[in-house]
Amino acid sequence: MSRLRTTNLDKLQRERFDVLVVGGGINGAVSAAALAGKGARVGLIDRKDFASETSQSSSNLAWGGIKYLETMEFGLVHKLCRSRNKLMRAYPSTVQEIRFFASIARGFRFPTWFLYLGALFYWVIGGGFTRLPRLLSRRKIAADEPVVKLDGVVGGFEYSDAYLHDNDARFVFNFVRSAIDQGCIAANYIDAIAARREGNDWVVTVRDVNDETASEFEIRARTLVNACGPYADLFNERADIHTRHRHVFSKGIHLIVDRVTPNKRVLTFFADDGRLFFVIPMGPKTCIGTTDTKVESPDTHVTEEDRAFVLDNINKRLNLTRPITPEDVIAERCGVRPLVVSGKTPGKVDWVKLSRKHAVEADISRNIISIFGGKLTDCLNVGDEVARAIARMGVHLPEPARVWYGEPSESVRESYFQQARAMRLDELTSAEASEPISTRLWRRYGTHSLALLEHIRQDPRQADLLIEHAEYLRVEIEETAAREMVVTLEDFLRRRSKVALVLRESQLREADGLREACRIFFGTNAEREWQRYFGSAHCPTPTAQAPAERVGAVPAA
Repeated sequence: MSRLRTTNLDKLQRERFDVLVVGGGINGAVSAAALAGKGARVGLIDRKDFASETSQSSSNLAWGGIKYLETMEFGLVHKLCRSRNKLMRAYPSTVQEIRFFASIARGFRFPTWFLYLGALFYWVIGGGFTRLPRLLSRRKIAADEPVVKLDGVVGGFEYSDAYLHDNDARFVFNFVRSAIDQGCIAANYIDAIAARREGNDWVVTVRDVNDETASEFEIRARTLVNACGPYADLFNERADIHTRHRHVFSKGIHLIVDRVTPNKRVLTFFADDGRLFFVIPMGPKTCIGTTDTKVESPDTHVTEEDRAFVLDNINKRLNLTRPITPEDVIAERCGVRPLVVSGKTPGKVDWVKLSRKHAVEADISRNIISIFGGKLTDCLNVGDEVARAIARMGVHLPEPARVWYGEPSESVRESYFQQARAMRLDELTSAEASEPISTRLWRRYGTHSLALLEHIRQDPRQADLLIEHAEYLRVEIEETAAREMVVTLEDFLRRRSKVALVLRESQLREADGLREACRIFFGTNAEREWQRYFGSAHCPTPTAQAPAERVGAVPAA
């Protein structure tokens, strides 16, 4: 078991908190980071691993919501674009501009020139922060992206938004890590089973679901933040909390396959049902989706119909050496979008027209905040809104104006890269690596990357590549074991990293060093955790063997 988690479990039981945040997805993570960064005494718990629900199943995009121009939600688009720009400025090594390459089919509901003007308007609303859009002819599409099938295509346009260099769950965990660095006491696999008011405090009864005895204890806090994402309504029901807002759900899935184009851009189409459909770079692979299906419950899974929808749409729109089949799928992502409704019963809402707005609803009389909806792009605003609401509840924030987010200062960054150059660290980068070691360590670990350099300096073997094809050094596994609260193998493979998203089960089983990584994470329980992962439904690979013929694009003429 993680020593950090064990220590934090003891502190959760003994201490009284200014704020207890329930839920460790993006909303909970930024709430904890904002509050801890401003000086509050914060506890954070999640019934599973951090970022294990909606926050691990996004499109890995930080975008300003260009599709909301069609519904004329200009205020929302402006706000989301500003939020995207703020993320790109605050996290330049992680949230980076990427071009979206959209092709338009004949007979689409808007002409290509009109959509191009919309992209220009989107650029203006976004403050001209990104590169200018451009109009695409059929000839230009064929020259720039020969993988795009031109049958029925009349033209297209290109514009910019942003994407996450690492996976979404890793991005979320870095907020959790930031909160912990500022004194937050966090623990995963802690289920809140009841909550009650007792005097001026909230008393939350929780269960350690990682404990075979399912031990229960209580956590006391002055205020409570319900950041349970799609389960926020259920938590409020348990705690007898009544709110104006509630959720309806839309299921989205993505399929990950071998790379279909060498170009680092997002291919954008309108699927057969008229909705946006993406082909997104994911390191050495490609992520395809998404679906948009109304569901009644946040507990969802990928169905045969979902796979067929994604594969049918992509095969119709790409020139491939052969169609992508279910056997080509390396991994799947499935999650729900919690969409906010207010003042209406969910059954009377046109859920198709709902946007990804968030709502922070504060009950000052009972010292509780509930967070509804939202998307990764807007996460920094959520953190600030929660901090302001907590201050209105009388919690003293010693440093109310402190900026709680962002990468370390330029002086820290320069010190790190100076040391990395002096150590000639990047000369150890393998030929097939996607980027230099120094860049990768900085993006993943920030200030902590300085300590990693010191470990490598003391023992050069710490720079050895431990897990084949996964770009993880021995020193990173040691860091993850010590500081990232890995409780199961899936926590590392799926959320602290994206290894399980880009390697098949057969590759994972045979990867040099993964068993050793297991021993570093779990000690004497390494074999048990290995069997738990590879022998369970958690293993994300639908097919055990790679197809005989790799999926690939038709080469340019």
